[in-house]
Amino acid sequence: MKYAHDIILRPVLTEKGYDGIADKRYVFEVALNANKIEIKKALEIVFPNIKVKSVNTLRTEGKIKRQGMHAGRTPEVKKAYVTLTEDSKPIEFFEGMI
Repeated sequence: MKYAHDIILRPVLTEKGYDGIADKRYVFEVALNANKIEIKKALEIVFPNIKVKSVNTLRTEGKIKRQGMHAGRTPEVKKAYVTLTEDSKPIEFFEGMI
């Protein structure tokens, strides 16, 4: 069984992310193996006052980085763009960041 806090890793706090807060659109970094249904259920458990309208996911490959003759990759990341319903309350964590 997956726990909600294992699926939702952290919020993505960027300039583009802040622009969506007024429209009840939030960005979270999620587990690589999580699907949209699991993300929706996990968010409604972690933040009980919200209703999720839609979840869009984006998976980015890690970039190749070099240090001299050695090459490696940065970690792969999966983000979830979450839109709340019109009658839903905003997420309290983001209240003071607008």
